[in-house]
Amino acid sequence: MTLILGIETSCDETAAALVDDTGKIHAERVLSQTREHAPYGGIVPEIAARSHLAHLEDLVRGTFADAGCGWEAVDAIAATTGPGLIGGVIVGATFAKGAALARGLPFVSVNHLEGHALSARLSDRVPFPYLLLLVSGGHCQLLAVEDVGRYRRFGTTLDDAVGEAFDKVAKLVGLGYPGGPAIEKLARSGNAKRFDLPRPLYGRPGCDFSFAGLKTAVRQLVERTNPADEAAKADIAASFQMAVADTIADRTANAARRFVREFPAGGHLVVAGGVAANQALRMRLQRVAEDAGLAFVAPPLRLCTDNAAMIAWAGLERFARGLVSPLDTACRPRWPLEELAAAAPSHAARPTP
Repeated sequence: MTLILGIETSCDETAAALVDDTGKIHAERVLSQTREHAPYGGIVPEIAARSHLAHLEDLVRGTFADAGCGWEAVDAIAATTGPGLIGGVIVGATFAKGAALARGLPFVSVNHLEGHALSARLSDRVPFPYLLLLVSGGHCQLLAVEDVGRYRRFGTTLDDAVGEAFDKVAKLVGLGYPGGPAIEKLARSGNAKRFDLPRPLYGRPGCDFSFAGLKTAVRQLVERTNPADEAAKADIAASFQMAVADTIADRTANAARRFVREFPAGGHLVVAGGVAANQALRMRLQRVAEDAGLAFVAPPLRLCTDNAAMIAWAGLERFARGLVSPLDTACRPRWPLEELAAAAPSHAARPTP
């Protein structure tokens, strides 16, 4: 059995997890910073970085205690080295590198997006290749996942990510942060057909997304709406959520048809990332998958939002292929998956203590 400690600090969750190569999560802890950022309506990078620095060591110690083991049980350490808020990324990566050096353990650099991309292999053992819809606060992409480190992008957002659109619309209608869960909750009591909102790029060829026009349309709608009309707010939330689901389903259907043509051996549509927790979206994507003859897989909700178990698992996948990283690996605020080549194994696999 190979056991890896995973560390995730790319945004506003400080997380640590111990995962083995059978997919067993021995222990995991996630410390959310939602309360710290809520007064600002979004994430403040400096606050996030300081919180990671203040809590990471205790979080790792608690994860070991939960698992009932110590450093001697660990075979390697994996940490997010990008993309993300660079201050937070540096905190987690530096901690992991220091621990690897002190303990004489291999260090595995993990792309945060690859953590999401491979999370369905942790939860459901999905075989390669598969079609991936990655939807989060900062990303909205459709990719063919060919193997670890091998990704072919079919489409991406031309402006806002869908998670960002959820957050901004939530703020417009007077909801708190984070916006995604708040919009989904309010939408349950709303009439999704009351307001006719645009579906950018709907019905057009290709697999790209655009949400800026939809967000602007919601802003204009809110400006025309009585702020005391709570029913109208619920209807706006429901109409917005349906517009998003329609748009994503349309673009994903295009990608599914292309995937089936180009990867006849592939059999799955996977949705991952924080927005993948939205149940209305999951239901629409289930139908898209069925129409394309693909099995639909969405990891458990706790593996959709940022977490260290997915980082540990991505580290395990890379470690099993000999993809160990040097301790001078740079942190990157931007790091597209297409640039993530499965390079040759490093000769610096186990640093000298």
